[in-house]
Amino acid sequence: MEYIYAALLLDSLGKEINEENMKNVVKAAGQEPDEAMIKSVVKSLKGVNIKDVISKAQAAQVQAAPAAAEKKEEKKPEEKKSEEEAAGGLASLFG
Repeated sequence: MEYIYAALLLDSLGKEINEENMKNVVKAAGQEPDEAMIKSVVKSLKGVNIKDVISKAQAAQVQAAPAAAEKKEEKKPEEKKSEEEAAGGLASLFG
């Protein structure tokens, strides 16, 4: 996860996401860099516009939120029994 955070930090600062910059960020955070992980993250993010991906994810989340609210409203409230029905049910327990 720290490698993703490092990439996000570099992107937010306008720095290039490359192996050297990733190593420096991870070292500055007090961890020994994993060369294979850094190479993998850098390769995976090659040509990806991180800001664009984040804004699309936020837009998708906003669109999904109203649908979730509608589902909650669809639930029918449980019908409440009248006091007489409840008392009748108790009476049947005792004969």
